[in-house]
Amino acid sequence: MADLSQYVVLTDCRFVFAFLCIVFNPLFWNVVARWEYRTRTLTRIFGSPYVACYCLGAVLIFLAVFRSHCFSEALKTQPQLSALETPGLYYLGLLCMGAGMILVVCSFLALGFTGTYLGDYFGILMDEKVTSFPFSVTENPMYWGSTANYLGLALVNSSPAGLLLTAAVATAYKVAIAFEGPFTEEIYRKKEESKKQK
Repeated sequence: MADLSQYVVLTDCRFVFAFLCIVFNPLFWNVVARWEYRTRTLTRIFGSPYVACYCLGAVLIFLAVFRSHCFSEALKTQPQLSALETPGLYYLGLLCMGAGMILVVCSFLALGFTGTYLGDYFGILMDEKVTSFPFSVTENPMYWGSTANYLGLALVNSSPAGLLLTAAVATAYKVAIAFEGPFTEEIYRKKEESKKQK
């Protein structure tokens, strides 16, 4: 079996920085969102849960764009694998990016800004769970759409390092879902309990 170092330079600073951004982003939004839920500090600072949510959302958008930039920059300094340089894989990469973009954009349209950017942690709750497309296809379309985008970018660039970083993205999202899912369900369970008590 060929040595991994032929295809992925793990010590390259751009690769390491991209990996750190991939791990940092979901950790950051989960820590900040739970802190806000428990303390309402951002709501007090900004004077409104909506303003606080929009400000956090702006930070998260910046972090997502920065992470994507770091991912792209990491691919530039990494070796390409000739076995990945086929028209079929190139077009599969484009297809992944297209499907990923559809999932991400449709998720945003279905949830709105506050639904996408952790509004429920600010007390901005939706009336009911969204079950329309793309949530009828997958429970976390924003995460899997984003992962598909990175996979597509790795394939288009014939990059083993990109595939490894995509695996890191998928793992980071799986961990985030494990923490977010039950916590969000608890928020809405409390909402239902308070409605029944009225």
